Amino acid sequence: MSKIKLKTPLVEIDGDEMTRIIWSMIKEKLILPFLDLELKYFDLGISERDRTDDRVTTEAAYAIRDYGVGVKCATITPDAERVTEYHLKKAWPSPNGRIRSILDGTVFRKPILVSNITPAIRSWKKPIVIGRHAYGDLYRGVELVVDRPGRVELVYSPEGGAEARLLVHDFKGPGIVMGIHNLDKSIRSFARSCITYALSEKMDLWFSVKDTISKKYHARFKEVFAAETAARRAEFDAAGISYRYLLIDDAAAQTMKHPGGFLWALTNYEGDVFSDVVASGFGSLGMMTSVLVSPNGQFEFEAAHGTVRRHYYEHLKGNTTSTNSVASIFAWTGAIRKRGELDGTPEVTRFGETLERCVIDCIEAGIVTKDLVPLMEPRPPRHRSTEEFIDAVAERLAQSE
Repeated sequence: MSKIKLKTPLVEIDGDEMTRIIWSMIKEKLILPFLDLELKYFDLGISERDRTDDRVTTEAAYAIRDYGVGVKCATITPDAERVTEYHLKKAWPSPNGRIRSILDGTVFRKPILVSNITPAIRSWKKPIVIGRHAYGDLYRGVELVVDRPGRVELVYSPEGGAEARLLVHDFKGPGIVMGIHNLDKSIRSFARSCITYALSEKMDLWFSVKDTISKKYHARFKEVFAAETAARRAEFDAAGISYRYLLIDDAAAQTMKHPGGFLWALTNYEGDVFSDVVASGFGSLGMMTSVLVSPNGQFEFEAAHGTVRRHYYEHLKGNTTSTNSVASIFAWTGAIRKRGELDGTPEVTRFGETLERCVIDCIEAGIVTKDLVPLMEPRPPRHRSTEEFIDAVAERLAQSE
Protein backbone atom coordinates (compact mmCIF):
# COMPACT_ATOMS: atom_id res chain seq x y z
CA MET A 1 0.00 0.00 0.00
CA SER A 2 1.45 3.37 -1.02
CA LYS A 3 1.60 6.04 1.66
CA ILE A 4 -0.04 9.45 1.36
CA LYS A 5 2.62 12.15 1.12
CA LEU A 6 2.49 15.46 2.97
CA LYS A 7 4.04 18.41 1.14
CA THR A 8 5.05 20.41 4.22
CA PRO A 9 6.63 19.23 7.47
CA LEU A 10 4.43 18.92 10.53
CA VAL A 11 5.73 20.18 13.87
CA GLU A 12 5.46 17.40 16.47
CA ILE A 13 5.69 18.27 20.17
CA ASP A 14 6.10 15.35 22.54
CA GLY A 15 4.94 15.43 26.15
CA ASP A 16 4.77 13.62 29.46
CA GLU A 17 3.60 10.58 31.37
CA MET A 18 0.70 8.45 30.10
CA THR A 19 -0.09 10.71 27.20
CA ARG A 20 3.53 10.32 26.03
CA ILE A 21 3.03 6.53 26.01
CA ILE A 22 -0.22 6.93 24.05
CA TRP A 23 1.43 9.43 21.71
CA SER A 24 4.03 6.86 20.69
CA MET A 25 1.33 4.24 20.05
CA ILE A 26 -0.70 6.61 17.89
CA LYS A 27 2.29 7.58 15.81
CA GLU A 28 3.47 3.98 15.40
CA LYS A 29 0.10 2.42 14.61
CA LEU A 30 -2.12 5.14 13.10
CA ILE A 31 0.17 7.70 11.46
CA LEU A 32 3.50 6.38 10.18
CA PRO A 33 2.11 3.25 8.44
CA PHE A 34 -0.17 5.43 6.30
CA LEU A 35 1.54 8.79 5.81
CA ASP A 36 4.84 9.80 4.25
CA LEU A 37 5.61 12.90 6.27
CA GLU A 38 8.49 14.87 7.73
CA LEU A 39 8.13 15.63 11.41
CA LYS A 40 9.94 18.52 13.03
CA TYR A 41 10.26 16.95 16.48
CA PHE A 42 10.50 18.79 19.81
CA ASP A 43 10.57 17.03 23.16
CA LEU A 44 8.66 19.07 25.74
CA GLY A 45 8.84 16.31 28.32
CA ILE A 46 9.54 17.94 31.67
CA SER A 47 13.06 16.51 31.93
CA GLU A 48 14.07 17.96 28.56
CA ARG A 49 12.48 21.30 29.38
CA ASP A 50 14.51 21.34 32.58
CA ARG A 51 17.74 20.34 30.80
CA THR A 52 17.38 23.12 28.23
CA ASP A 53 16.18 25.74 30.75
CA ASP A 54 12.91 25.64 28.79
CA ARG A 55 14.50 26.89 25.56
CA VAL A 56 12.93 23.90 23.79
CA THR A 57 9.45 25.33 24.40
CA THR A 58 10.35 28.59 22.67
CA GLU A 59 11.96 26.69 19.79
CA ALA A 60 8.82 24.60 19.33
CA ALA A 61 6.60 27.68 19.23
CA TYR A 62 8.78 29.35 16.60
CA ALA A 63 8.71 26.16 14.54
CA ILE A 64 4.90 26.28 14.51
CA ARG A 65 5.13 29.90 13.42
CA ASP A 66 7.49 28.91 10.59
CA TYR A 67 5.70 25.78 9.35
CA GLY A 68 2.13 26.76 10.14
CA VAL A 69 0.79 23.60 11.80
CA GLY A 70 1.83 21.72 14.93
CA VAL A 71 0.49 18.81 16.96
CA LYS A 72 1.21 18.66 20.68
CA CYS A 73 1.09 15.98 23.36
CA ALA A 74 -0.07 16.90 26.88
CA THR A 75 2.70 18.26 29.12
CA ILE A 76 3.35 18.83 32.81
CA THR A 77 3.24 22.29 34.32
CA PRO A 78 5.20 21.55 37.50
CA ASP A 79 4.21 22.60 40.98
CA ALA A 80 6.40 22.21 44.06
CA GLU A 81 5.54 18.51 44.32
CA ARG A 82 6.57 17.90 40.71
CA VAL A 83 9.83 19.81 41.18
CA THR A 84 10.74 17.32 43.87
CA GLU A 85 9.44 14.29 41.98
CA TYR A 86 11.41 15.08 38.80
CA HIS A 87 14.39 16.76 40.50
CA LEU A 88 13.84 19.97 38.55
CA LYS A 89 15.84 23.18 38.75
CA LYS A 90 12.63 25.18 39.26
CA ALA A 91 8.88 25.14 38.71
CA TRP A 92 8.89 25.96 35.01
CA PRO A 93 5.88 27.90 33.69
CA SER A 94 3.14 26.41 31.53
CA PRO A 95 4.53 25.38 28.13
CA ASN A 96 1.09 25.94 26.64
CA GLY A 97 1.07 29.46 28.01
CA ARG A 98 4.48 30.14 26.48
CA ILE A 99 3.42 28.83 23.06
CA ARG A 100 0.18 30.82 23.18
CA SER A 101 2.06 33.96 24.06
CA ILE A 102 4.51 33.60 21.18
CA LEU A 103 1.77 32.84 18.65
CA ASP A 104 -0.71 35.37 20.15
CA GLY A 105 -3.37 32.74 19.64
CA THR A 106 -6.81 31.81 20.90
CA VAL A 107 -7.65 28.27 22.03
CA PHE A 108 -10.92 26.74 20.83
CA ARG A 109 -12.11 23.55 22.53
CA LYS A 110 -14.93 21.48 21.14
CA PRO A 111 -16.45 18.17 22.32
CA ILE A 112 -16.42 15.06 20.13
CA LEU A 113 -19.99 13.75 19.91
CA VAL A 114 -20.99 10.13 19.32
CA SER A 115 -24.48 8.69 19.03
CA ASN A 116 -24.32 6.29 21.99
CA ILE A 117 -23.03 8.70 24.65
CA THR A 118 -25.68 10.99 26.08
CA PRO A 119 -24.36 14.19 27.70
CA ALA A 120 -24.64 14.36 31.48
CA ILE A 121 -26.49 17.66 31.00
CA ARG A 122 -29.79 16.52 29.49
CA SER A 123 -30.42 19.77 27.63
CA TRP A 124 -27.14 19.62 25.64
CA LYS A 125 -27.84 18.49 22.08
CA LYS A 126 -25.15 20.38 20.12
CA PRO A 127 -21.47 21.09 20.82
CA ILE A 128 -20.57 23.97 23.11
CA VAL A 129 -17.25 25.41 21.95
CA ILE A 130 -15.02 27.14 24.48
CA GLY A 131 -12.89 30.00 23.14
CA ARG A 132 -10.10 30.53 25.67
CA HIS A 133 -7.97 33.66 25.64
CA ALA A 134 -4.36 32.62 25.22
CA TYR A 135 -2.46 35.39 26.96
CA GLY A 136 -1.88 36.81 30.40
CA ASP A 137 -3.90 36.73 33.59
CA LEU A 138 -2.97 33.93 36.01
CA TYR A 139 -0.65 32.30 33.48
CA ARG A 140 1.72 35.26 33.39
CA GLY A 141 1.13 36.36 36.94
CA VAL A 142 3.83 37.27 39.44
CA GLU A 143 3.43 36.03 43.00
CA LEU A 144 4.86 36.89 46.38
CA VAL A 145 4.66 35.15 49.74
CA VAL A 146 4.32 37.77 52.46
CA ASP A 147 6.07 36.46 55.58
CA ARG A 148 5.66 39.45 57.91
CA PRO A 149 3.62 42.66 58.30
CA GLY A 150 4.05 45.20 55.54
CA ARG A 151 2.39 47.12 52.71
CA VAL A 152 1.99 45.73 49.21
CA GLU A 153 1.38 48.37 46.54
CA LEU A 154 0.70 48.37 42.82
CA VAL A 155 3.14 50.88 41.30
CA TYR A 156 2.89 52.28 37.76
CA SER A 157 5.84 54.34 36.49
CA PRO A 158 4.81 55.71 33.06
CA GLU A 159 7.41 57.02 30.67
CA GLY A 160 7.56 60.78 31.10
CA GLY A 161 4.76 60.86 33.65
CA ALA A 162 4.09 60.90 37.36
CA GLU A 163 4.24 57.66 39.30
CA ALA A 164 0.91 56.19 40.44
CA ARG A 165 0.47 53.93 43.47
CA LEU A 166 -2.43 51.82 44.65
CA LEU A 167 -2.52 49.99 47.95
CA VAL A 168 -3.12 46.28 47.39
CA HIS A 169 -3.18 45.36 51.06
CA ASP A 170 -1.69 46.44 54.36
CA PHE A 171 -0.62 43.07 55.76
CA LYS A 172 -0.70 42.65 59.54
CA GLY A 173 0.72 39.14 59.25
CA PRO A 174 1.69 36.48 56.70
CA GLY A 175 -0.23 36.11 53.44
CA ILE A 176 0.12 35.94 49.68
CA VAL A 177 -0.24 38.37 46.80
CA MET A 178 -0.40 38.14 43.01
CA GLY A 179 -0.11 40.62 40.17
CA ILE A 180 -1.63 39.89 36.74
CA HIS A 181 -1.82 41.82 33.51
CA ASN A 182 -3.15 41.77 29.97
CA LEU A 183 -2.66 43.78 26.77
CA ASP A 184 -5.21 45.65 24.67
CA LYS A 185 -3.58 44.18 21.55
CA SER A 186 -4.02 40.63 22.81
CA ILE A 187 -7.59 41.18 23.97
CA ARG A 188 -8.45 42.63 20.55
CA SER A 189 -6.84 39.68 18.76
CA PHE A 190 -8.81 37.35 21.01
CA ALA A 191 -12.09 39.08 20.22
CA ARG A 192 -11.41 39.06 16.48
CA SER A 193 -10.43 35.38 16.50
CA CYS A 194 -13.63 34.48 18.32
CA ILE A 195 -15.73 36.53 15.92
CA THR A 196 -14.06 34.89 12.92
CA TYR A 197 -14.62 31.41 14.37
CA ALA A 198 -18.28 32.15 15.22
CA LEU A 199 -18.93 33.47 11.73
CA SER A 200 -17.20 30.53 10.03
CA GLU A 201 -19.16 28.00 12.12
CA LYS A 202 -22.36 30.09 12.15
CA MET A 203 -22.54 29.84 15.93
CA ASP A 204 -23.85 32.43 18.38
CA LEU A 205 -21.04 34.08 20.34
CA TRP A 206 -21.17 34.59 24.09
CA PHE A 207 -18.60 36.47 26.13
CA SER A 208 -18.46 36.48 29.93
CA VAL A 209 -16.43 38.13 32.67
CA LYS A 210 -17.28 39.73 36.04
CA ASP A 211 -17.15 43.43 35.25
CA THR A 212 -19.53 44.28 38.11
CA ILE A 213 -16.66 43.41 40.45
CA SER A 214 -13.61 44.03 38.25
CA LYS A 215 -14.64 47.46 37.02
CA LYS A 216 -11.41 48.14 35.12
CA TYR A 217 -9.65 44.85 34.31
CA HIS A 218 -12.70 42.80 33.28
CA ALA A 219 -14.49 45.89 32.04
CA ARG A 220 -11.74 46.42 29.46
CA PHE A 221 -12.41 42.96 28.00
CA LYS A 222 -16.12 43.75 27.84
CA GLU A 223 -15.48 47.09 26.09
CA VAL A 224 -13.20 45.56 23.46
CA PHE A 225 -15.63 42.73 22.66
CA ALA A 226 -18.50 45.22 22.40
CA ALA A 227 -16.55 47.40 19.97
CA GLU A 228 -15.31 44.52 17.82
CA THR A 229 -18.70 42.82 17.54
CA ALA A 230 -20.44 46.12 16.80
CA ALA A 231 -18.02 46.72 13.92
CA ARG A 232 -19.08 43.42 12.34
CA ARG A 233 -22.77 43.53 13.13
CA ALA A 234 -23.73 43.25 9.47
CA GLU A 235 -21.75 40.01 9.14
CA PHE A 236 -23.47 38.61 12.24
CA ASP A 237 -26.87 39.48 10.78
CA ALA A 238 -26.00 37.92 7.43
CA ALA A 239 -24.87 34.71 9.14
CA GLY A 240 -28.01 34.63 11.26
CA ILE A 241 -26.07 34.62 14.55
CA SER A 242 -25.91 36.93 17.55
CA TYR A 243 -23.49 38.23 20.16
CA ARG A 244 -24.34 38.21 23.87
CA TYR A 245 -22.47 39.55 26.85
CA LEU A 246 -23.34 37.87 30.15
CA LEU A 247 -21.86 38.02 33.62
CA ILE A 248 -19.92 34.80 34.04
CA ASP A 249 -22.11 33.41 36.81
CA ASP A 250 -25.23 34.07 34.72
CA ALA A 251 -23.62 32.45 31.68
CA ALA A 252 -22.63 29.39 33.71
CA ALA A 253 -26.20 28.99 34.96
CA GLN A 254 -27.73 29.47 31.49
CA THR A 255 -25.28 27.00 29.94
CA MET A 256 -26.66 24.23 32.15
CA LYS A 257 -30.09 24.49 30.50
CA HIS A 258 -29.10 25.54 26.97
CA PRO A 259 -29.23 23.08 24.04
CA GLY A 260 -25.74 24.15 22.93
CA GLY A 261 -24.52 25.13 19.50
CA PHE A 262 -22.70 28.30 20.59
CA LEU A 263 -19.17 29.59 21.13
CA TRP A 264 -18.47 30.74 24.68
CA ALA A 265 -15.49 33.11 24.82
CA LEU A 266 -13.73 33.24 28.17
CA THR A 267 -10.61 34.71 29.71
CA ASN A 268 -7.54 32.52 30.20
CA TYR A 269 -8.22 30.87 33.56
CA GLU A 270 -12.00 30.66 33.19
CA GLY A 271 -11.55 29.11 29.75
CA ASP A 272 -9.23 26.50 31.25
CA VAL A 273 -11.78 25.60 33.93
CA PHE A 274 -14.96 25.64 31.86
CA SER A 275 -13.43 23.65 29.00
CA ASP A 276 -13.00 20.81 31.51
CA VAL A 277 -16.55 21.32 32.80
CA VAL A 278 -17.97 21.17 29.28
CA ALA A 279 -15.81 18.17 28.35
CA SER A 280 -16.98 16.25 31.42
CA GLY A 281 -20.58 17.25 30.78
CA PHE A 282 -20.44 15.89 27.25
CA GLY A 283 -18.83 12.66 28.42
CA SER A 284 -15.12 12.72 29.12
CA LEU A 285 -12.05 14.93 29.11
CA GLY A 286 -10.74 12.42 26.61
CA MET A 287 -13.46 13.52 24.17
CA MET A 288 -12.52 17.19 23.75
CA THR A 289 -10.51 18.69 20.89
CA SER A 290 -8.32 21.75 21.32
CA VAL A 291 -6.80 24.01 18.69
CA LEU A 292 -4.71 27.14 19.17
CA VAL A 293 -5.27 29.58 16.30
CA SER A 294 -3.02 32.62 15.81
CA PRO A 295 -4.15 35.83 14.09
CA ASN A 296 -1.62 35.05 11.34
CA GLY A 297 -3.10 31.64 10.60
CA GLN A 298 -0.86 29.23 12.49
CA PHE A 299 -2.48 26.23 14.17
CA GLU A 300 -1.49 23.99 17.07
CA PHE A 301 -3.66 20.96 17.83
CA GLU A 302 -3.65 19.06 21.12
CA ALA A 303 -5.84 17.13 23.54
CA ALA A 304 -7.72 19.27 26.04
CA HIS A 305 -6.75 17.08 29.01
CA GLY A 306 -3.59 16.54 31.03
CA THR A 307 -0.96 13.82 31.22
CA VAL A 308 -3.16 11.24 33.03
CA ARG A 309 -0.74 10.94 35.91
CA ARG A 310 -2.54 8.18 37.85
CA HIS A 311 -2.61 5.85 34.84
CA TYR A 312 1.06 6.52 34.22
CA TYR A 313 1.97 5.31 37.71
CA GLU A 314 0.00 2.12 37.04
CA HIS A 315 1.81 1.73 33.73
CA LEU A 316 5.16 2.04 35.50
CA LYS A 317 4.12 -0.81 37.81
CA GLY A 318 3.51 -2.98 34.77
CA ASN A 319 -0.29 -2.87 35.15
CA THR A 320 -2.64 -2.70 32.18
CA THR A 321 -4.31 0.67 31.75
CA SER A 322 -7.46 1.75 29.96
CA THR A 323 -6.69 5.34 29.04
CA ASN A 324 -8.87 7.24 26.59
CA SER A 325 -6.75 8.20 23.55
CA VAL A 326 -9.50 9.81 21.49
CA ALA A 327 -8.53 13.46 22.06
CA SER A 328 -4.87 12.69 21.35
CA ILE A 329 -5.84 10.94 18.11
CA PHE A 330 -8.02 13.89 17.14
CA ALA A 331 -5.08 16.22 17.81
CA TRP A 332 -3.19 14.35 15.08
CA THR A 333 -6.17 14.26 12.73
CA GLY A 334 -6.87 17.97 13.23
CA ALA A 335 -3.28 18.84 12.36
CA ILE A 336 -3.26 16.48 9.37
CA ARG A 337 -6.55 17.84 8.03
CA LYS A 338 -5.35 21.42 8.41
CA ARG A 339 -2.02 20.59 6.76
CA GLY A 340 -3.90 19.11 3.81
CA GLU A 341 -6.18 22.15 3.64
CA LEU A 342 -3.28 24.61 3.66
CA ASP A 343 -1.22 22.59 1.18
CA GLY A 344 -4.11 21.97 -1.20
CA THR A 345 -3.78 18.18 -0.85
CA PRO A 346 -7.30 16.79 -0.42
CA GLU A 347 -6.06 13.23 -0.06
CA VAL A 348 -4.27 14.27 3.14
CA THR A 349 -7.40 15.96 4.46
CA ARG A 350 -9.45 12.86 3.60
CA PHE A 351 -7.05 10.67 5.56
CA GLY A 352 -7.59 12.79 8.68
CA GLU A 353 -11.35 12.58 8.21
CA THR A 354 -11.18 8.82 7.66
CA LEU A 355 -9.16 8.27 10.83
CA GLU A 356 -11.68 10.31 12.82
CA ARG A 357 -14.51 8.25 11.36
CA CYS A 358 -12.74 5.04 12.36
CA VAL A 359 -12.44 6.28 15.95
CA ILE A 360 -16.12 7.21 16.12
CA ASP A 361 -17.14 3.91 14.49
CA CYS A 362 -15.24 2.00 17.16
CA ILE A 363 -16.97 3.90 19.96
CA GLU A 364 -20.40 3.49 18.37
CA ALA A 365 -19.68 -0.24 18.05
CA GLY A 366 -19.01 -0.40 21.80
CA ILE A 367 -15.23 -0.62 21.55
CA VAL A 368 -14.22 1.86 24.24
CA THR A 369 -11.90 2.54 27.15
CA LYS A 370 -13.09 2.23 30.73
CA ASP A 371 -14.02 5.89 31.27
CA LEU A 372 -16.69 5.81 28.57
CA VAL A 373 -18.50 2.60 29.62
CA PRO A 374 -20.73 4.21 32.32
CA LEU A 375 -21.75 6.93 29.86
CA MET A 376 -22.95 4.63 27.10
CA GLU A 377 -26.40 3.31 26.21
CA PRO A 378 -26.43 0.41 25.73
CA ARG A 379 -23.40 -0.36 27.87
CA PRO A 380 -20.77 -2.52 26.20
CA PRO A 381 -20.05 -5.87 27.90
CA ARG A 382 -16.44 -4.92 28.58
CA HIS A 383 -13.91 -2.14 28.15
CA ARG A 384 -10.68 -2.24 26.17
CA SER A 385 -7.17 -1.48 27.30
CA THR A 386 -5.28 1.56 26.06
CA GLU A 387 -3.50 -0.46 23.40
CA GLU A 388 -6.51 -2.61 22.44
CA PHE A 389 -8.54 0.48 21.55
CA ILE A 390 -5.78 1.93 19.38
CA ASP A 391 -5.32 -1.49 17.73
CA ALA A 392 -9.05 -1.62 16.95
CA VAL A 393 -8.88 1.81 15.31
CA ALA A 394 -5.79 0.74 13.34
CA GLU A 395 -7.61 -2.35 12.08
CA ARG A 396 -10.58 -0.32 10.83
CA LEU A 397 -8.23 2.23 9.28
CA ALA A 398 -6.35 -0.47 7.37
CA GLN A 399 -9.64 -1.89 6.07
CA SER A 400 -10.79 1.56 4.93
CA GLU A 401 -7.79 2.05 2.65
